[in-house]
Amino acid sequence: MVPRVREAKYVKDFVIKVCFADDVEGEINLEGDLDGEIFEPLRDASYFKTFIVHPELHTLTWPNGADFAPEYLYQKVQRAA
Repeated sequence: MVPRVREAKYVKDFVIKVCFADDVEGEINLEGDLDGEIFEPLRDASYFKTFIVHPELHTLTWPNGADFAPEYLYQKVQRAA
């Protein structure tokens, strides 16, 4: 089963609280994951906040096309718990 992000809320800095369809939830810090050309704009905190939960991909996406695999986010939540 591929995890599906149901809801996400900006917390602070580069931290987002993510809730999955199976009710697993937690805060994840993505600051260390913003490497590479596509993620460069996300290092600006005001741009970082512009994420949405994509209605078809069920993960976090940004206007420039950046996204994280929902499986990756799910693992980060589980490691943080």
